Amino acid sequence: MDQGRQVFAVDLLERYATKNRGMITCMASGNDVIVLGTSKGWIIRHDFGLGSSYDIDLSVGRTGEQSIHKVFVDPGGSHCIATVTGVGGAETFYTHAKWPKPRVLTRLKGFLVNAVAWNKQQITEVSTKEIILGTDDGQLFEMAVDEKDKREKYIKFLFELEELPEAFMDLQMETANISSGMRYYVMAVTPTRLYSFTGIGTLESVFASYKERAVRFMELPGEIPNSELHFFIKQRRAVHFAWLSGTGIYHGGLNFGAQHSNLNGDENFVESKALLDYSKLSDGTEVVKPSSMALSEYHFLLLIGNKVKVVNRISEQIIEELQFDISADSASRGIIGLCSDASAGLFYAYDQNSIFQVSVIDEGRDLWKVYLDLKDYAAALANCRDPLQRDQVYLVQAEAAFTNKDYLRAASFYSKINYVISFEEVTLKFISINEPEALRTFLLRKLDTLSKDDKCQITMISTWATELYLDKINRLLLEDDIAIENRNSEYHSVIQEFRAFMSDCKDVLDEATTMKLLERVEELVYFANLKEQYEIVIHHYIQQGEAKKALEVLQKSSVSEELQYKFAPDLIMLDAYETVEAWMANKNLNPRRLITAMMRYSSEPHAKNETHEVIKYLEFCVHQLHNEDPGIHNLLLSLYAKQEDDSALLRFLQCKFGKGRENGPEFFYDPKYALRLCLKEKRSRACVHIYSMMSMHEEAVALALQIDPELAMAEADKVEDDEDLRKKLWLMVAKHVVKQEKGAKRENIRKAIAFLKETDGLLKIEDILPFFPDFALIDDFKEAICSSLEDYNKQIEQLKEEMNDATRGADNIRNDIGALTQRYAVIDREEECGVCKRKILTMTGDFRMAQGYLSAGPLAPFYVFPCGHSFHAQCLITHVTSCAHEEHAEHILDLQKQLTLLGSETRMDINGNRSDEPITSTTTADKLRSELDDAIASECPFCGELMINEITLPFIKPEETQHSASWDLRPQTNLANQRTISLPV
Repeated sequence: MDQGRQVFAVDLLERYATKNRGMITCMASGNDVIVLGTSKGWIIRHDFGLGSSYDIDLSVGRTGEQSIHKVFVDPGGSHCIATVTGVGGAETFYTHAKWPKPRVLTRLKGFLVNAVAWNKQQITEVSTKEIILGTDDGQLFEMAVDEKDKREKYIKFLFELEELPEAFMDLQMETANISSGMRYYVMAVTPTRLYSFTGIGTLESVFASYKERAVRFMELPGEIPNSELHFFIKQRRAVHFAWLSGTGIYHGGLNFGAQHSNLNGDENFVESKALLDYSKLSDGTEVVKPSSMALSEYHFLLLIGNKVKVVNRISEQIIEELQFDISADSASRGIIGLCSDASAGLFYAYDQNSIFQVSVIDEGRDLWKVYLDLKDYAAALANCRDPLQRDQVYLVQAEAAFTNKDYLRAASFYSKINYVISFEEVTLKFISINEPEALRTFLLRKLDTLSKDDKCQITMISTWATELYLDKINRLLLEDDIAIENRNSEYHSVIQEFRAFMSDCKDVLDEATTMKLLERVEELVYFANLKEQYEIVIHHYIQQGEAKKALEVLQKSSVSEELQYKFAPDLIMLDAYETVEAWMANKNLNPRRLITAMMRYSSEPHAKNETHEVIKYLEFCVHQLHNEDPGIHNLLLSLYAKQEDDSALLRFLQCKFGKGRENGPEFFYDPKYALRLCLKEKRSRACVHIYSMMSMHEEAVALALQIDPELAMAEADKVEDDEDLRKKLWLMVAKHVVKQEKGAKRENIRKAIAFLKETDGLLKIEDILPFFPDFALIDDFKEAICSSLEDYNKQIEQLKEEMNDATRGADNIRNDIGALTQRYAVIDREEECGVCKRKILTMTGDFRMAQGYLSAGPLAPFYVFPCGHSFHAQCLITHVTSCAHEEHAEHILDLQKQLTLLGSETRMDINGNRSDEPITSTTTADKLRSELDDAIASECPFCGELMINEITLPFIKPEETQHSASWDLRPQTNLANQRTISLPV
């Protein structure tokens, strides 16, 4: 066999492993620990994990030759049990990896222990927990040892074979902790039987129960050198077993799941039992039985002679033979036996002197082929290592199905193949036998296996599958005319399948190509919906008269808002109620763009009691959405105007939609358009309101008089800020009232007089007299005329009082003017000018005569204010012009300039008093001087408003910035020249 393809490899581990302590008689291993028993009564322990070894002489104190019969090591490599045989009989020892000396199990003295079952689930390094020992005379004992006690805790008798007393050759035990307690499962083999013991509780109670019930066993008669029982452990749980019996290898699976929990725990956990006959191991020659065995996950390792034959457990075929390099001194006896290390996953073979290690290279490598040959395809796929292996499994399945004419199943398998057969070969297979169904199935399954990167291939296959679907649909329609009506027909199931396919492949199907292929309208609409070609979908629904479905499409968030406006005219004519409800639900619509649709709907005749849907929507826009578009308001107004009842129109006109907004209009419709429309539709009351709103009160009153005088009076009374217009309007109403009364003349006059009272005195009897006929008797107006005359008399008396008050006021003014001419002020000779701080009464020549003033002797002109401040005239002019506003200052300078140019000389006394000429003869110069006085001397500049305004002026004027810069504190650069003056403290 090719070494590169070997499943197991043999290596010499130790040539002279006994260290001259005799020959190897038995061997056990666990967790990289090997324990050897020798013919001289020694046990030798090799710890390959730690790289250490030591030996123990168990023959000490025993006479004669002693030999190790069997050694047993737990899976952890810490606990060891050995049986010694000799002249004095059999004796059993226990030793721990940390003990320097072994412990004799005196309770077992005289019993030859052939087998030990370890509690693999609960055993620890410091405690064995409960273990079972099987003896040569068919008895079972329970024992437990704690390392810290340095002795066994107990040894109990459990069971004895009575029906067929035979030696127990091997034992295995599994435990599981379940809700009802600890469950035990024990397998034991004798040369001819395999016993199984199960139960819940303790080992003692489990075996005690078999006094009352039969023991389950499997009997396989035949001679065998060494009956062995092996469990294969995976994740600390036995999953397979094998019994090396005289007939063959009895093996199967083990299932310790929770479902096998009876009250008494008596369950058979063995599954998939089989017997490997030894005849399969020979080439037609004499059957040779193995002398020892080991069990791996998928293989039996059978020691036959000096070779180990590896047999696949599933196919029961020999896959290879293992050869050993046996030394010359061991050649006579050859390989003695095999053992396994479940923890390390290794196997060992040994002869008298040497230890060989059998390693597993890759025993599951070709397992898929084994299952494939057995046609167990699911197991073959589960054991495939790469896509090529899976392809080969799928190909075998596909070819088998194709041969059996199960084309749909074959198509499914072909679709999973990526390498061993091409896409074209498979499609040609189905085309050649005219199987479109299988071809379609293959294409659909192939799509599932392609990656997203294979875009071109995906699109091609999807388009091809679309054609096959359409071909199938057309053939079904040709075969069955009533297929469309029958909902349970194949036709409808194919349609549903096709639509599901289009939904899955909408992103990979080419839109233009697919649209051309879809000749059927229903599928075309469905695909258009998937591709979000909503215009096609909506158009189809409108043609079918299904407005509700079209509106449902429009309500999708992915639908463009433009389609709402495009299809609005058709939809509102098809189903106005549903359309308007959809519009109202979508508050993002622009109502202005729906005007065309609304006008189209409004142009159609409607039943008298029918709800006008457009009016409902416009009212929603105006009142709920607070729409301010004049077009919307105008359209709503026009629809109101066309209704028979004008109450809604009047309510709309009276609503102030813009009320509360700053600088905003109170309404948004066009009043001129509204007026024209209402005049056209003869909505007189609405026209009156619009006239009034447009401040066309005369027209409003004139039109109101044609409808209702009370309405006219109300309109006339709306004018409040124009008394003349209000009176004119009331006269219009009065004239109408007088002209329209047709009762008795006296009664008409009474009504006219009553009308005058309603005007609150705005109209008098004389205002309405011209409206009466010339031949009306004055007696009829006597009372009203007298009342009017009395009012005039009261007004005349009131005017007289006002004239007397005016005369008295004029006299007082004359007296005040006369008093002003005699007013004077006393000035101290030391009084200073408030501006220049020089004396007011100075007679030096430093002051020139102020321009425009007359001289008063040698003194310069000056002003004295009631508050006591005095100013030279020129100083006051300069101060006021510098502090006043620019316009005021220019006015003062202009007056001064005019006085100078005029050159008139008006005489004034030294105190500034005018001459005794009358006021009416004031000259132009006097008027200019009076204006100048008012401009500069209307109030004291220090006590009046001029001083108050100076609070807002800066302390430093712009022209004084140079002076302010000189006040800055600058650091001195020349500190060396400064003088230091010491100040006394």
